[in-house]
Amino acid sequence: MKQNGPQNAEDSPIAWHPAFFEAIQLELEQYKDVLQFISEYQLTTEPLRIDVLIIKKAKDVVIEKNIAAIFRQENIVEYKSPGDYVSIDDFYKVYGYACLYASLNKAAITDLTLTFVESRYPRDLLTHLKEQRQYGIEEKWPGIYSVKGDIIPIQVIDSKRLSVSENIWLKDLDNKLEAPDIQQITAEVYRQGKAARIRAYWEAIAKANKESLQEALKMSNTALTVEQILREAGIFARGEASAEARGEARGEARGEARGEARGEARGEARVLDILKKTGYDTGKIEEILKKTAR
Repeated sequence: MKQNGPQNAEDSPIAWHPAFFEAIQLELEQYKDVLQFISEYQLTTEPLRIDVLIIKKAKDVVIEKNIAAIFRQENIVEYKSPGDYVSIDDFYKVYGYACLYASLNKAAITDLTLTFVESRYPRDLLTHLKEQRQYGIEEKWPGIYSVKGDIIPIQVIDSKRLSVSENIWLKDLDNKLEAPDIQQITAEVYRQGKAARIRAYWEAIAKANKESLQEALKMSNTALTVEQILREAGIFARGEASAEARGEARGEARGEARGEARGEARGEARVLDILKKTGYDTGKIEEILKKTAR
């Protein structure tokens, strides 16, 4: 007989759109003072919403970042989560949103841009735009396709083809990451001290790439770094690790023999606790930790 109870975290849907909203802000971090980001901008009292609206705070600001080089005053972004794609119907729907936005907000249509983001090559859409609309298509940067021939500047982004050195946040917002990718993101979050700002982003990639995260935990000191980021993001409650435990973690990093032994034991317990809270299979976690202890 099926038991009714609280939904397991493992079965709950992955919140890709909040993660994307954080990722695109990270990509444009250097312009945070001159751009305003609005998630799920509601066009009317009816449920017509733009995924992300990015508004320049000053018209004369030049954005040099590759994903935003086309930006004008008001910029509409449509995002498709991994496994989904921008269909031809999606294109016309969002194009219609742009026209409606311009009309409702008394904005000049020439002040708008359209950006479509997905994690695969947009073959059908680009073919349609080229053959049916007679638009020109140019790949200005890896994975960034500029659409020429419309009054509104348009671009379509294949996030899988983006440069990891230029666009790590969007490129790695995916459900097919490998353990080295997890390590790379962890290191970048730790380096920039942004964990508290990107809870949705971290939760999405952790939940979508469980096996790779578990594999990453077997590598060097990744487990301790992941633990710290989860705590700073609010996923792991602050203060759960005692001062003694934190001292042992530091002792482990310094290679002190007794501190290392105690830190590993306590660290494994804390990692187990963290991953249980994010819906990971406890048996698999314990198996990994036993293997790494050999």
